[in-house]
Amino acid sequence: MKFLIVAPSWIGDTILAQPLFRRLHERHPGLVLDAFAPAWAAPVLARMSEIRRVIPNPFAHGEFNLAGRWRAGRDLARECYDASIVLPNSWKSALLPFFAGIPQRIGFRGEARRLLLNRIHRLDEQALPQMAQRYALLAEEVGATEPAPLAAPHLATDPESVRATLASLGLDAAKPPIAFCPGAEYGPAKRWPAKHFAALARRLAEADFSVWLVGSAKDAPVGAEIERLSGGAARNLCGRTDLGQAIDLLSCARLAVSNDSGLMHVAAALDRPLVALYGSSSTAYTPPLSKRARLLTLGLDCSPCFRRECPLGHFKCLNDLLPDRVFDEIRGALS
Repeated sequence: MKFLIVAPSWIGDTILAQPLFRRLHERHPGLVLDAFAPAWAAPVLARMSEIRRVIPNPFAHGEFNLAGRWRAGRDLARECYDASIVLPNSWKSALLPFFAGIPQRIGFRGEARRLLLNRIHRLDEQALPQMAQRYALLAEEVGATEPAPLAAPHLATDPESVRATLASLGLDAAKPPIAFCPGAEYGPAKRWPAKHFAALARRLAEADFSVWLVGSAKDAPVGAEIERLSGGAARNLCGRTDLGQAIDLLSCARLAVSNDSGLMHVAAALDRPLVALYGSSSTAYTPPLSKRARLLTLGLDCSPCFRRECPLGHFKCLNDLLPDRVFDEIRGALS
């Protein structure tokens, strides 16, 4: 069997799809599994043993481009895939396997996709609250109501690549590093305040840890603010790495402290102890699939609101989650 995965646009969602990939290999021994994915998610998929190769998705997030999708589908027709699983719920995401003439086109109902998909699953959101469960259900026969038990995601690391990344940044992992992931692409309502990250960095420096700030170029300004507020206790590496190098850095971390973000799921897939900070999002929907993760949320009446900005203007769900509490969780995790 030869399958094509139409992958999600988000890094965290891509990692949460890995239990699906594992289950497909269990059900189809000798399976060849490729992924059609955006360039920014490719380094994550490249480190999954279940994926043979990543086919670049050239379309920007939200871009329609019907003619371009038709051409991409016709190019993929030469690969002669037996089946495709479409993970995004949008109509346009289902066009590619349809244009490629893939015989089995699998996905959930949504956005009038009945003509594009021919193995359509119904989703009971109450029975399957987690995104990873929903993805994994697509490995089963149509009509199944629950997936097989979820396998923990796992990203491979290469010692030579890790050494090269550390050398390129002038880092030494001899002093135990704690990684902070202060970004969250979704919006401010998922970001713990910079002043709290800075206060925590100072406490960790006093305990003889080094602190690395890991994130994308978009996170560089908040990383610089944390570095400044911490008096240099935290080192800002945001924007100085690509995703592959960020994975290398997180693999070295003694522990990671992260907002609900893609890098939170990366740390979990690297089996790092993890303290995950939740504000506007839900611990029930996209939790890290790791027994070493500790999820912190205040459980306020107004949360989770799933908004990018606090609709009440106070951000209490994260402002009131104080550094002392996070420090206590770190001590518990490291003990």
